Amino acid sequence: MDTSPPLVCATVTGRDTAELRARRDAVSGADLVEARIDSVKDPDVDGAIGGRALPVVVTCRRDDEGGWFRGGEQERRGLLLAALERGADYVDLEWARGFDDVVRSRHGRNIVLSLHDFTGCPADLEARVDAMAALNPEVLKVAITVSRLAGCGRLAGIARRHAGRRLVLIAMGEAGLATRILPGRFGSCWTYAGHGVAPGQIDIERLLGEFRFRRIGPHTELYGIAGRPVAHSLSPAMHNAAFEQLGLDAAYVPIAAADIDDLFEGVRVLGVAGLSVTAPFKVGVMTGLASLDPDARETGAVNTLVRDGGGWRGHNTDLEGFLAGCAGLDLGRQRVAVLGTGGAARAVALAARRAGAAVTCYGRDLANATALSAALGVGAGLRPVPPGSWDVLVNATPVGTHPDGGQSSFPESDYGGGVAYDLVYNPAHTRFLRDAAARGCRTIGGLEMLVAQARRQIELWTGLRPDPEPMRKAAESTLSRQVE
Repeated sequence: MDTSPPLVCATVTGRDTAELRARRDAVSGADLVEARIDSVKDPDVDGAIGGRALPVVVTCRRDDEGGWFRGGEQERRGLLLAALERGADYVDLEWARGFDDVVRSRHGRNIVLSLHDFTGCPADLEARVDAMAALNPEVLKVAITVSRLAGCGRLAGIARRHAGRRLVLIAMGEAGLATRILPGRFGSCWTYAGHGVAPGQIDIERLLGEFRFRRIGPHTELYGIAGRPVAHSLSPAMHNAAFEQLGLDAAYVPIAAADIDDLFEGVRVLGVAGLSVTAPFKVGVMTGLASLDPDARETGAVNTLVRDGGGWRGHNTDLEGFLAGCAGLDLGRQRVAVLGTGGAARAVALAARRAGAAVTCYGRDLANATALSAALGVGAGLRPVPPGSWDVLVNATPVGTHPDGGQSSFPESDYGGGVAYDLVYNPAHTRFLRDAAARGCRTIGGLEMLVAQARRQIELWTGLRPDPEPMRKAAESTLSRQVE
């Protein structure tokens, strides 16, 4: 396995060769550039590689290999061979398209021999990779599509099987994000960055900035957020900013698990040191834990996993987070109405009850509301919320989260003053908050809670409590970028 730091290959496309070349030359922060000549209407090898400042990988992919080439196979093959003859640093040749003679004649030099599966993972993947390796290309690339974290483990096995060879191993899709952010953990000599040219691809600005790619090494402690979906979570930006501020050799990545079993398999494959847990796993994850802290036990929900010997201890930092958002608000003797009966609602209800509030949780299902009431000693009711029955209204449901920001978690719209607190933080100004403000309510967004609960998570993992300001700024910057 190559022990040198993995490189970043920036993928560029264009409507024509002039645009492709301009985008190639505008790349900043990468080590090499993949020029996708299949994306242009006038493919020109000389235009793609001429005058380059960085090494170039020339790629001309058919539509069934994830590309856009409009011409015939002979024309495409001619372009790829011309790129080799004219000195391209690398040329991507698909193993399944009969380039064996070319690879052998060049002794593999300048060739990225690739295998792509955009529908899944071949059952005989290892045998195919063995056949590719027998041709001895300079770089052997495998890109499969995974829906489970366990698929990333399959690539890790290939890296061990072909240790010492230059590999690029990618799991496409949300479950494979770790293979793009942590290529060194999977034996890859480089990762691809770009604006979604392939499923799950991350743009170079986010890779280098939010994920601090250049800081990740073989001894970096790995943390992450487990849920589904998690690709657009603000947590990586916040936690990585905190690690930077604390000077820790640590990284935090999205971990998109398919189910609880896959979550724990992913933790094992990636070697995770600590984990944030979000929907839909806050309750189900409890079955796989060695122990629970009192808050997690009482709420019946976990949002943080901490190493506990050979197992995991579950914590719930949402209580501290919720109260941080209530700074300046005396909850004592207030009537708090909580929308929702899930894990977040349980944390809010317990924190508010401990602060002296009279709490009622409202749901759509009487059984869930009754169970929550019995567990936490709070009131329960069915929607709609009776008018005039609350002083503080808390949305603890995901309704209104991007990209469904036009929806309101409180269609009753009977605000009547008081305080409206939305745990949703993306978008920053939800429909719930906008409607509440228009009716004279004081409003509280979910970002303060998000930052506060994340600070406590980092303290549980490392013993250090970070400054919240860099975390807040990182979250706001990421939100702004997502809006753009």
